[in-house]
Amino acid sequence: MLDFIYYPVSFILWCWHKVFGFVLGESNALSWILAIIFLTFTVRGIMFKPFVNQVRSMKKMQDFAPEMKKIQKKYANDRQRQAMEMQKLQKEHGVNPLGSCLPMLLQIPVFIGLNHVLRMFTINPYGGPKTENYFFTQAGVDSYVHAKIFGVTLGDAIYTGVGVVSGGNTVAGFHWGVAPVAIPLMIVASIATHLTARHSVARQNPESATPQTAMMNKLTMYIFPLGVLVFGALFPVGLLFYWLANNGWTLMQQRLVYTRIDKEEEARKEAEKEKRANLGPKPGQKPTAPRPGQKPVQQKKNKPSSGGQVKKAGSPHGFAQTGSATAEKKDTTNASAEPSANGSKESGAETPGLISDSTKKSGRKRR
Repeated sequence: MLDFIYYPVSFILWCWHKVFGFVLGESNALSWILAIIFLTFTVRGIMFKPFVNQVRSMKKMQDFAPEMKKIQKKYANDRQRQAMEMQKLQKEHGVNPLGSCLPMLLQIPVFIGLNHVLRMFTINPYGGPKTENYFFTQAGVDSYVHAKIFGVTLGDAIYTGVGVVSGGNTVAGFHWGVAPVAIPLMIVASIATHLTARHSVARQNPESATPQTAMMNKLTMYIFPLGVLVFGALFPVGLLFYWLANNGWTLMQQRLVYTRIDKEEEARKEAEKEKRANLGPKPGQKPTAPRPGQKPVQQKKNKPSSGGQVKKAGSPHGFAQTGSATAEKKDTTNASAEPSANGSKESGAETPGLISDSTKKSGRKRR
C-alpha cells in the first residue's frame, strides 16, 4: 500500500550500499551502516531548503507575536473570528504556518519506509525463503542478513514482540545479546534528541510564549528523548543508526542555519541604522524643513557700486548708503534750515530750480 515510499527509500539505500560495498565489501556490516547513514544525509539534504524556510517562518512569527497576543485577547470569545484574524495577520507578514511542520512531516514517511525495508530483508509475507526486497536482489538480501557488528546483525532488536517495529529476528522475546550494541546507540540518540530540542527552544522569543508552547517545549526536550531511550529497545540496530544519524545531522544543521540567519539579521539591522543616520541631521545641525512649494533662497553677494561706494550691510531695502551721501544730505538740510545773517538762505535753497534739482538727485540716489 505504501510502495510509493518503500521503493524510493530502498533505491537510495541500494545506491549507497553499492558505493560503500565496492570499497569495503558488500557483506561488510560497515558498508550497510554507512549506507543507512548516507541515506539519512541524502533525505535531509533534500529537505534542507524547507528547513531554512521553517526557521525563517518561525523567526517572523516571533517578530509579530505581540500582535497575535492582542488578537487572541481581543477575540477570546470568538474562535472563528480569532482564526480569521490570525490567518490575515500571517498572510500580511508572508508566513505559512504549515511551513514550520513540513520538515518534520517529511521525516515520518522516511522513518516508516526504512523500518519496513529493513524488516522485509528477513520476512516474507507470502511464505518461503526471501528472494528479493524491492530494489535488492537475492544477493543483497543475503548480504544484509549475514552482516554482523560485534556479533549482532543489523535486523536484531532487544525485544522482538511487536510486529510493527520489530527487526528481522522473528522469535518473540528479549534478546539481551543485542543490548551491548543497542543500548549505547539508544543513549547517544536520546542525548542528541534532547540537544536538538534544547537548541531550538533556546531561540524562541519569551514574549511569544504561551501555555501550549511551554507544554510542547517540555515534550520535545524531555519526553521525546525519554521515548527514544525506552522504545529504542523495539527498534532494530540498523534503525537506531538511522535515528542517531538523523539527530546528529539536525544538530549540526541548526547551528549552521541559525548562525547564518543571525548574521543576516544583524546585517539588516546595521543597514537600517545606517540609513536612518544618513537621513537624520548631522550632530550640531538644526533641521530645516522647507515649506511646501517654497523655492530655495539664494543669497546675493554685495558688489561694489560705481565710484567705489559699497552698500551697507544690514540695510533692509538694500539702498546704497555712503558716507558722502549722508554728509551731502546733512549739509543740504542745515543750509535750508538756518538763515544767514542778512535774513536770506546761504545756499540759495529758495531758488526753485535748485530745490527741484536737489530733490530729484536725492530721490534717484535713494531709489
